[in-house]
Amino acid sequence: MKCAQLAERIEKLQPDADTRDVARLCLLLSNGARPVDNLTDDRNLARAWKEMGLRLQAATDQHAAMTEELERLAKSDPKKFTPDQIWILIRAIKVQSQILQLYIGDTGMDV
Repeated sequence: MKCAQLAERIEKLQPDADTRDVARLCLLLSNGARPVDNLTDDRNLARAWKEMGLRLQAATDQHAAMTEELERLAKSDPKKFTPDQIWILIRAIKVQSQILQLYIGDTGMDV
């Protein structure tokens, strides 16, 4: 399946989506579906759509929570970081990695 074909099917499912959203969905769905030609079936497309929506929402929620923690951490003195603050930084890296994996198509993602 070509990207244009997938975009056309997404636009039918979500006619009010803007171009960036359609492009993003094409990327996420094509990276999440193995093989991509499975998305020609309406049931497989709906299932992949729902699964990717849940994965993206989980990653978005984690990112929002981590952003809040990082904002608090940014107000503290890095010379006095505690082990808990170091773990916040490590978790932030992991969350960023998970979001990147959604977009590059790593199916071994652990959200």
